[in-house]
Amino acid sequence: MENEQALEILKSAILMEMRGQAFYKNVVEQTKSDDIKNIFNIMADEEKLHAEFLTRQYTNLKQGNASDALALPDESAENVINLILSPEIKNQISGAGFEAAAISASIDMENKAVEIYTNFANSSNQPEVKKMFLWLANWEKGHVKILNELDKELREKIWLDSDFWPF
Repeated sequence: MENEQALEILKSAILMEMRGQAFYKNVVEQTKSDDIKNIFNIMADEEKLHAEFLTRQYTNLKQGNASDALALPDESAENVINLILSPEIKNQISGAGFEAAAISASIDMENKAVEIYTNFANSSNQPEVKKMFLWLANWEKGHVKILNELDKELREKIWLDSDFWPF
């Protein structure tokens, strides 16, 4: 019964990652900025990597094999933030533009992924499944951090450009 529940959770997680990848690819198609395309291509690639990883986990669990969660790379959100938050990129995003809306929607989507993966981990009685979903929740938290930092920088730029500082 626990295995069947874990398999169903994995199928849902794979679908969620595929939807995230499709969303990010759509942003890439819609924006005119090459730098913004690069950001969302990175995010789409991450979601693809997650979906591939989850598919391997599904196959392993279905065949009764162990999870390979520890084989995944340990991404540093700080390194990606520094890569993404260049002055050129900040200047290309308009506060009311499509890219700003995409960033906001992405934050919501990534926060939901963190919540879902955390809930999956907490509901599992299988240590390997629990560990895998906690690892994924932490990886998604890295995405949230990146997107929140980008959103913060954007907001500050808008406030500065509009002389909207309340103090």
